[in-house]
Amino acid sequence: MPEEQSQTIMAIDELQAIIQRCQILEEADFRGEDFNLFQVAGQKCLEDGYAAQLLEVVQNEKNKVIIKNMGWNLICPLVRCILVYKQEDDKREHCLKILDQLVQLCNAKELFLGLLEQIEQTSGEQVCQTVMLLLQPLQTVLFKLQNKKAYSVGLSLAMIMNQLTPLPVPYTKQQMQEDKLGLCQCCNAVVDFAKPFVNEVVKSMEKSSECSDMELKEELLKFCMKSLKYPLLTAQLEQLESIEDHPFRRFATEIIGILWDMREFIPLVFLHHKGRSPSWENEEFEDIERKNSADSLACLAYLMFVHCFGIDCFPMVFSPSYLLQRNMTHIEVLLKRTEESVLSKGLDLFESSLLRMEDNSLLHQYLEFSDFITVPQNLVKVMTLCPIEHLRKKSLNILQLFINKFDAEGKYTLFRCLLKTSNHAGVEGYIIQNIKDQIHLSLTHLRSKARNVCCDMKVCDNSWFTGHHLISLLDLVLLLPEGAETDLLQNSDRIMASLNLLRYLIIKDSEYNNQTGVWTMLAKIEQNFLKPLHVGLNMSKAHYEAEIKNKKENRREAHNSNTVCSVTVSGEKMPVMTTEMQLQVLHSALFTFDLIESVLARVEELIEVKIKAVT
Repeated sequence: MPEEQSQTIMAIDELQAIIQRCQILEEADFRGEDFNLFQVAGQKCLEDGYAAQLLEVVQNEKNKVIIKNMGWNLICPLVRCILVYKQEDDKREHCLKILDQLVQLCNAKELFLGLLEQIEQTSGEQVCQTVMLLLQPLQTVLFKLQNKKAYSVGLSLAMIMNQLTPLPVPYTKQQMQEDKLGLCQCCNAVVDFAKPFVNEVVKSMEKSSECSDMELKEELLKFCMKSLKYPLLTAQLEQLESIEDHPFRRFATEIIGILWDMREFIPLVFLHHKGRSPSWENEEFEDIERKNSADSLACLAYLMFVHCFGIDCFPMVFSPSYLLQRNMTHIEVLLKRTEESVLSKGLDLFESSLLRMEDNSLLHQYLEFSDFITVPQNLVKVMTLCPIEHLRKKSLNILQLFINKFDAEGKYTLFRCLLKTSNHAGVEGYIIQNIKDQIHLSLTHLRSKARNVCCDMKVCDNSWFTGHHLISLLDLVLLLPEGAETDLLQNSDRIMASLNLLRYLIIKDSEYNNQTGVWTMLAKIEQNFLKPLHVGLNMSKAHYEAEIKNKKENRREAHNSNTVCSVTVSGEKMPVMTTEMQLQVLHSALFTFDLIESVLARVEELIEVKIKAVT
């Protein structure tokens, strides 16, 4: 007889021997040794491919008491074998039938712990396979539990979500279609697993105004909050071509449906995350819980206001400005993140909230809310620091949209704030261009008023961009941050925008009218801006011309135009540059200085002409 067959017969004989010995014992007389021998023999049968014989043992009515007490020990080897066998393999079918029998016969509490242990121990590519395999058995066992059912449901859902969370969320259409790890399928299977328990809560709420299954409701609510954070916060939720049943859109629909059925959807939409956090003795736990809650609520707001999930249930009685105020907290949470999938959701939510409003309709008092200051500051960080080009461009468009929504005083206040906090010459130049546009609107309104032409006061409140208010703002604009020693190249965007603004003011506003106040502060402008700029230009041009001369001399001495050097920017080493490349950079800098100098000369020429004309 072959050795392998002999070992298998020995394993079956050992199992039968244990069964026969335990059949004559009372249930209370089972010993720890019996449990161990049963597990070892059963595992050996499974590993050797004799699941059919083990199935006969499990199905035998005489062994019912034995299986009830010891069967749960087979869960681990059983799951391992099921995952190894292919779908069409008869052995896999036998293992599934054994699992089904164990669910029907075993002690519910022990089987529950055994199933959870298998989910907890799985990892990597087998996580989704294991979870989907055990969801139905776990659901059946949970319905059998008499005590601590709500706690057990919550523990099961938490364990499952903890195992799924480390898995990467498919983002592109191809990744979702391939679903290599099975996450898309698994997430929706978990929702189906939770639905019967949701139905229990709903029925309880229908019978009474207060839910008698409050603990179960709380556990299901925790599951929904976790689902909003993962996978929905990082998932791609745009409608994609050739994907009829978008897995994550379906998952989002189900989660929103559960929240609505449990009457928690509207309360959560209006919940301010800064005011919601359980009491933890450990501050670190409290911070984690607060952050998780903030992420989940931000995702919920995104789902509703961007993709209109649950919008049919939302009361249409709130003003767009109020909804923007409510969403600003969520937008701030999302814009602080660096992942493209999350950051784009913050931009989409901000844009969607702004598009609901009319231009010039947002009152300046909203800037008293801290979120209305921190969100544009975060937007500026995205514009200047985000490595993803399309997000940088989108954030710039949204900043302009945000500016457009404020009334005149709001725009004025926002400009002052961004000029002081952006610390980026390009952003400052952009704000100065906006200031110029507002001044133009104000001057146009004043001229229309002089001709008795009606104008919308909400659009044309000229008091904030003329007179003493404008003078205060120009003090921030028409100066060099560090005087003559300012880095003109780094600040060229701001300087050019300031010169263009000054040129506009000189041309459009006469010394006689002086509606902008620019002629009143002309001496100050010359002292703080024009003269230091002249000095700075002379110093910078001399420095760069000397550098160019030095590079050319070095090149002649080396007789090699391919000499390279290394450049370090912000602590990071940049690609090496040849001498020719260095010369191109230096000439480009000189061209920028010449451009600034030509505009500066034009401004001074205009001032001189205007003064002579008045004299």
